[in-house]
Amino acid sequence: MTGICARMTPKVLLRDISNSDLSMRTLSTPSPALICPPNLPGFQNGRGSSTSSSSITGETVAMVHSPPPTRLTHPLIRLASRPQKEQASIERLPDHAMVQVFSFLPTNQLCRCARVCRRWYNLAWDPRLWRTIRLTGETINVDRALKVLTRRLCQDTPNVCLMLETVSVSGCRRLTDRGLYTIAQCCPELRRLEVSGCYNISNEAVFDVVSLCPNLEHLDVSGCSKVTCISLTREASIKLSPLHGKQISIRYLDMTDCFVLEDEGLHTIAAHCTQLTHLYLRRCVRLTDEGLRYLMIYCTSIKELSVSDCRFVSDFGLREIAKLESRLRYLSIAHCGRVTDVGIRYVAKYCGKLRYLNARGCEGITDHGLEYLAKNCAKLKSLDIGKCPLVSDTGLECLALNCFNLKRLSLKSCESITGQGLQIVAANCFDLQMLNVQDCEVSVEALRFVKRHCKRCVIEHTNPAFF
Repeated sequence: MTGICARMTPKVLLRDISNSDLSMRTLSTPSPALICPPNLPGFQNGRGSSTSSSSITGETVAMVHSPPPTRLTHPLIRLASRPQKEQASIERLPDHAMVQVFSFLPTNQLCRCARVCRRWYNLAWDPRLWRTIRLTGETINVDRALKVLTRRLCQDTPNVCLMLETVSVSGCRRLTDRGLYTIAQCCPELRRLEVSGCYNISNEAVFDVVSLCPNLEHLDVSGCSKVTCISLTREASIKLSPLHGKQISIRYLDMTDCFVLEDEGLHTIAAHCTQLTHLYLRRCVRLTDEGLRYLMIYCTSIKELSVSDCRFVSDFGLREIAKLESRLRYLSIAHCGRVTDVGIRYVAKYCGKLRYLNARGCEGITDHGLEYLAKNCAKLKSLDIGKCPLVSDTGLECLALNCFNLKRLSLKSCESITGQGLQIVAANCFDLQMLNVQDCEVSVEALRFVKRHCKRCVIEHTNPAFF
């Protein structure tokens, strides 16, 4: 991006300028800038991927100044002469084309472009370019950055930023409740919020966001260990909304690694977020079957659900999940050690449109459960039954004869699987694209058979003789 900016700005010759003078000039330039500490990542991914450095300040902050002049006027800088044909070719582009180019830039680079000239400043702050703010970095002072950016975006509509719909600050560990309160106060049209790994966030901040941003549909608080509840009430124990039945519009909720989430908190979430379609509760280790019962009472539209590594979830929990019936398309119960064939039978019987099942590490699953699953979920496309030692070639044969659309199959560490079972799968599932047989006792001939019949299949194996 630095190279791009260099080609688009006039060439200059710097004479006898010390590092401190250059830093001071940069800091005082009347333009918007995101200033980052030396050699530390400021903004990455999506709308932020590179850094700028300053020797004046020791922390990452966001600064917004007035528009820059149309020409650089520093007394020690003179414009380099160039042929007429080369001069400012980028300036020939019309405004709408420039805005289109800017739309591909990350947040921090967009702010840098605003420093080039007055025209670029006006174009860089076009409202169409600010539907998304994406910041990352462990050292960034994200609370201040959000405050400065939202203040600038609110100039045309005082105190309200109507264009901003997505804020992603995942991995910004210095984010606090104050930063989220800024977003909640200024961005009523917010639809997507990602604060993954921001472990300083609490229930108070989440309450501010969901109560002041009625259009919020996507919320990722994975790794926010202090978050135990999402509701329209400050008291987590109050199940019913005090706003006369008003509900939160969230459809996608990721609470992976929210270790302190308990059944009572899930009960509150379910009562307030009845429109949920995607819910991920990986490694919420305190959840039990009772929490899933509450969930199924209120959230009947769930399509994707993950309770992986929730060790207290058992067959009774799967019986509750089965109440979703044909709406359920994705289910992950990996490493739920209390799940057996009984729970699989419940899911298979009522959830006939299931497309994805991850049951890795559920050692209680046998060929009987796999047979029932294959006969009732014929449209299954992805199945992971790795580390299920009781699954053998018999179960694989039933799977191959019923699930012809299978594209991904993981049998990692299935001790009872042999080459014969793999050959049956390959002979019937021609669309197989991924097969994991690591730590399985299968012959090279069986692997070659799979490769011949499933030409697009990527085989993950631990057999050094096959290549």
